Amino acid sequence: MLWVVISSDLSLEKYVSSVSASSFHYLCQLRRIRRSLNSDSVATLIHAFVTSRVDGAPKVTTNKLQRVLNAAARVVTGTRKCDRGLSQLLHTELHWLDVPERVKYKLSVTVHRCLNGRAPQYLATLRVPVASVASRQHLHSAARHQLAVPSYRFSTYGRRLLLSLAR
Repeated sequence: MLWVVISSDLSLEKYVSSVSASSFHYLCQLRRIRRSLNSDSVATLIHAFVTSRVDGAPKVTTNKLQRVLNAAARVVTGTRKCDRGLSQLLHTELHWLDVPERVKYKLSVTVHRCLNGRAPQYLATLRVPVASVASRQHLHSAARHQLAVPSYRFSTYGRRLLLSLAR
């Protein structure tokens, strides 16, 4: 199920808190049955219930979600909170990215799908090459096949939200 909680100031703080709380709940439940499952099953369950919810957060709120990801890695690998080398386990054994890199990866995949015509129609219509904009055809970015970033007329909150998501 996909759900989003957005506060009145569009900060996504409530959303991140609710994702963090529900993820820690699932991790607690999985920790109880960890001994009954093999490593592949635990990794699959953690991906289904925890890591799939971590993607898509602004940079300001990634600390909470990184703690969720670290706790998930500890459940999969069977390490304790005080054990060292968790970062190495995340990258070399589990092949997981940190939260900011996960967001960049998902964004890159979405742009790649837009460029190759495999994205949903509502995203594909936002793809505008710089070379197709009459006032920008003379720019170097037109020759490099870059995309034009649309301008938005959000007065305060929306623009800040989009900028924080892009960083």
